[in-house]
Amino acid sequence: MQKIIEGIKLDYDDVLICPKRSSLNSRSEVSLIRNFTFRYSPRKLICSPVFVANMDTTGTFAMAKSLCPQDALVALHKHYSVDSLVQFYLSNPEISDKIFYSLGTSNSDLEKLNLVFEKLKQNGIQYPNICVDVANGYSEKFVKTLAQIRNNYPDIIILAGNVVTANMTEELIMHGGVDIVKVGIGPGAVCTTRLKTGVGYGQVSACLECADAAHGLGAHICADGGCKHPGDVCKAFGCNSDFVMLGNMFAGTDECEGDWEYEWRCPLKKNEENREWWQSFDPGYPTEKRKTRLKFYGMSSKEAMEKYHGGVANYRTSEGRCVVVPYKGLATDVLTDIYGGLRSSCTYIGAEKIKDFGKKTTFIRVNNTHTKTHEKN
Repeated sequence: MQKIIEGIKLDYDDVLICPKRSSLNSRSEVSLIRNFTFRYSPRKLICSPVFVANMDTTGTFAMAKSLCPQDALVALHKHYSVDSLVQFYLSNPEISDKIFYSLGTSNSDLEKLNLVFEKLKQNGIQYPNICVDVANGYSEKFVKTLAQIRNNYPDIIILAGNVVTANMTEELIMHGGVDIVKVGIGPGAVCTTRLKTGVGYGQVSACLECADAAHGLGAHICADGGCKHPGDVCKAFGCNSDFVMLGNMFAGTDECEGDWEYEWRCPLKKNEENREWWQSFDPGYPTEKRKTRLKFYGMSSKEAMEKYHGGVANYRTSEGRCVVVPYKGLATDVLTDIYGGLRSSCTYIGAEKIKDFGKKTTFIRVNNTHTKTHEKN
């Protein structure tokens, strides 16, 4: 048995994309839309392959209504009620193909899935796409649950994970019936799995290796976690990822749910010239208020487990952190910035379509990706 794998496994900060000669004259010539077909599901999915993560702050109805018309994908968080989910699908049929219903592998998760699907079917809607999301995709139970779901609903698109190695990618596809394997353990901004468990894998290397395994079987992968800037999203696609899932980059946008902090506008006083201010507490009279910061936490954090499970069980530890992120404005503005970075990167490497990004990409290893003079410590 090989105890140590000697090859270095790389993350996004370890590489840059090497530019190449290009015949593209403008970013406007680049297409970010892909037409996906799948190994198991007979459905097609025409979209931009940018996913919003199914965290309870970002995977919201408002996010889906805002970004799905812009061709992005949204994985809803799994804590919405059955009735609210059914009503949302019934009210938004034009974007339902770009929404992924999320669940875990508990009996209650499976019962809820069956109930939602049955109610949708009664209202003339065929089953939605699903995201089966667990922290550790290496368990036997996970594979068996996926196989059960595939058997029960052979036509749905199944996105599932997370894993980071080629052999488990193949296992999820061949024996779990998965169409899209979610790749990433520990790279997320509010994930502490690597710190608490010592387990993980460089995200660049994980995506390259898992994509090679998935594509050989006619399936796809979704890079999940580790993207801080649009350039990281470009690198993820350069690793042959078919989809890229983002949480932190959309955290703090207007469409997020959760614990917001606000400030209130204080009006001008007669004896003050051109002076107004905003304060962090309600002045007690009607006035304008605006969002300033949002509490953002990992779904395996103490905060999430206290909110949804009554606390951290005595046999486990929290594997997520809680932070406060600034208000970022509309999610569409963040998405536009990501799309702009992708189009620009495509022109640097001569990729006319996002589908060609991976095969046009050559990485170079670096010890510094950019100058940090004006970045906060």
